[in-house]
Amino acid sequence: MEDRDWRNQTAVMEFILLGFRELPDLQILLFLMFLVIYIATVTGNILITALVVDDQHLHTPMYFFLGNLSCLETCYTSTILPQMLANLLTGDKTISFSGCLSQLYFFCALLCTECYLLTAMSYDRYLAICKPLHYSTLMNNRFCLQLAAGSWLNGSLASTIFVFFLSQLTFCGPNEIDHFYCDVIPFMELSCSDTHWLVLFHFILSCVFILPPFLLTLTSYVCIIASILRIPSTTGRQKAFSTCSSHLIVVTIYYGTLMTVYVLPKYNILSLLNKVLSLSYTVMTPLVNPLIYSLRNRQVKEALRKAVSKYVAFTKTC
Repeated sequence: MEDRDWRNQTAVMEFILLGFRELPDLQILLFLMFLVIYIATVTGNILITALVVDDQHLHTPMYFFLGNLSCLETCYTSTILPQMLANLLTGDKTISFSGCLSQLYFFCALLCTECYLLTAMSYDRYLAICKPLHYSTLMNNRFCLQLAAGSWLNGSLASTIFVFFLSQLTFCGPNEIDHFYCDVIPFMELSCSDTHWLVLFHFILSCVFILPPFLLTLTSYVCIIASILRIPSTTGRQKAFSTCSSHLIVVTIYYGTLMTVYVLPKYNILSLLNKVLSLSYTVMTPLVNPLIYSLRNRQVKEALRKAVSKYVAFTKTC
C-alpha cells in the first residue's frame, strides 16, 4: 500500500505550460513579436555590458551598476523567453520537473537580485546629486562591489532556500500550469502536499525583497527630484528631471506589477491579467532598461560611437 502511494505521488514528472491559450489564433504572431523582443533585449544589454567593460570613461560607480543590471537582464530574459518561444513555435508546451525547478530558481534569484540592484543604483544617484561633496568618499570601489555582490548573493541564497523547499513537494494530480513560465504560485497549487506554510514563506520573501527596495528607491528619487527642482538653470533642471522621472516611472511600473502579482492576494482570480502584468517585469523591463538607463546617456552614446569607429577601422584594415 505504501509503495503504491509513493508511486502515485511521484507520477507527475513533467508539466504543461498553458501559456496564452486564450489567444489560439495568435500563436505565430506572438512568437514573432517575442522573438524580436528577445533579440533586441539580448543585443541591447550585451552591448551595454561590453561598453562598460571596454571603455575606461565608463569605469565609474554608476556604470558599474548599469553593467551589472545589463548582465542580469540578459540572464533574466534568457530564463523565460527561449522556453516560451519554443512552446509557441512547436506547440509542445511540456517542461520537465527538473526544468521547471531550474527555471524557478534562476527566475527567483535574478528577480530578487534586480530589486536590490535597482535600490543600489538609486542610492548611487541620490549620493551623486544630493551629496556631491561626499560622493567619491562614500561611493568608493569597495562599497560598490559590496552592494553589487550583496545583491547577487542575497538573491541567490533566498532562491536556493525557497526552491529547495519546493523540490520537496509531491505532485500526483493535474500538471497544467496556467502561465507562460513556471511561476511559483501556480506551481505550488498543483502540489498534493500541504503548502500553507510554503505559501506564507513565499509571501514573506516577496514582501522582504519587493517592499523595502521599492520604498528605498522611491525615497531616493523623491529626494533627487527635490534637489533637481532647486537647480537655478531651467535647461539643466528640465534635462535632469526628464532623466530621473523616466527612471522613476520604469521603477514604479516594475515594482507595481510585482506587488500586484506576488504581494496582493489572490493569484487565480484573473489569470489573464496576471499574465499580462507578468509580461511587464519578465519581458518589457529587460527591453526598456538599456534604453532608459544607458542609451539615452551622453557618455554611453560617445562610447558607442568610439566602438563603432574602431570596428569600422578594423574592418577596413582587414
